[in-house]
Amino acid sequence: MQKIIAYAKTFARDEEGITALEYGMLAALITVLIMASIASIGTTLQSVFSDIITAL
Repeated sequence: MQKIIAYAKTFARDEEGITALEYGMLAALITVLIMASIASIGTTLQSVFSDIITAL
């Protein structure tokens, strides 16, 4: 039983896996931001092209 408790304490102090998780969360956040900006730019471009078509 002591061995299991010692292993659990060692596992709780190990921060190596946390770094990979943080990188994954950061990549997901960047992806969401890029998607939001592309959606915003797409709406703006659609408006610009509609204005050009109307002017022609």
